[in-house]
Amino acid sequence: MSISNNIIKIKSEIPSNVTLVAVSKTKPIELINQAYLTGQIDFGENYVQELVDKYDKLPKDIRWHFIGHLQSNKVKFIAPFVKLIHGVDSLKLLEEINKQAKKNNRIINCLLQIYIAQEESKFGLSFDECKELLLSKSYQNLKNISVVGFMGMASNTNNSEQIKKEFSSLKNFQESMASIKLQYHTLSFGMSNDYQLAVECGSNMVRIGSTIFGERNNNS
Repeated sequence: MSISNNIIKIKSEIPSNVTLVAVSKTKPIELINQAYLTGQIDFGENYVQELVDKYDKLPKDIRWHFIGHLQSNKVKFIAPFVKLIHGVDSLKLLEEINKQAKKNNRIINCLLQIYIAQEESKFGLSFDECKELLLSKSYQNLKNISVVGFMGMASNTNNSEQIKKEFSSLKNFQESMASIKLQYHTLSFGMSNDYQLAVECGSNMVRIGSTIFGERNNNS
């Protein structure tokens, strides 16, 4: 199947209110252009330099998502144009994004990454840490960032019940925050192998690479 057919198929399987982020890391400009010409405008990248290079060469109405682990000293390179930063896991990183957003006279949207998997992982806040951060004065003083929701990654397992439980825990957390008058509308979870289950569990943003572009390496 072609890239355009792959995108059309995925979009037919998800509700219109779910944003499809095409994970284009390691993919060449030509393939991204093919997806763009199908009407796909949200693309996700994991590496800062690769994202900057692609931003320079591709149409400026593309909405770029940074979905990798972002180092504080790299924020300045994507701050002028990034649409959404997915994997924010510390107040320190939020403060740096805020600083660079202010320099660019922007408000940058962010998602807080929450650790929902039942396996070892270096990145992600617990639910309690996330809530504490959002209620802190330090966070509330940041005027050039906007936390619009949460992202998570389920365990790497074929156990759909476990994945469903992990996804649902993130949806439940979003609802618990709403109960104390904190509204976060974006939930980013679900990838090529589990996006339909993710949507069933409340995701409204899915990050899909290999199902669009085909297998190319183990991280697609």
